[in-house]
Amino acid sequence: MAELPKNPSSTRPLILNTLCFLGVLVLTATGLKLLGRILWCKCQGWSPWSWDIWSTHNSQHLIDPYFFSHVLHGIIFYGILHVSWKSAPSTWRFNAVILIESVWELLENSPMIINRYRKVTISLDYFGDSIANSIFDIFACSFGFLLALKLKPTQSIALFVLTELGLTWTIRDCLILNIMMLLYPMDVIREWQLAG
Repeated sequence: MAELPKNPSSTRPLILNTLCFLGVLVLTATGLKLLGRILWCKCQGWSPWSWDIWSTHNSQHLIDPYFFSHVLHGIIFYGILHVSWKSAPSTWRFNAVILIESVWELLENSPMIINRYRKVTISLDYFGDSIANSIFDIFACSFGFLLALKLKPTQSIALFVLTELGLTWTIRDCLILNIMMLLYPMDVIREWQLAG
């Protein structure tokens, strides 16, 4: 049996960070509910994943191909905060990343961004993520941050490139293309994506 720490104050940061993480998840889920998002896929099927980006199940189950883009969010945010906020403890940077990703999930599921996705990207039938999918996207981002914390910068970059190439090859979409098409849509890219 594991021994309890002799100094109870040594567990306080872990407890505080866990409570912060859970608090952000609860606030995000509440915000998503207020935006009209449903808890789970309307199909009521209990498969934890959906791999077909063209189906109505996309962004409705726990994991879909875009889960991996959210892992990349964590890697990118880690890199940005490692450079810009190097003096901060990694736990503070982790909490900042979770907060940023949660704000993104709320923004991504706002009517303005949903309509933008439907108008200019290949997400023609996108009506927002389920709450469960958004929460798992936050977990994916946190996993990406923790992964980048352990990897060398060159390994993080290699993982980023391989993930982007893998997504581009399998679903004709990836984080970079998604951002490009959201901000500056190009018909040639959209037509190529739709042809897949």
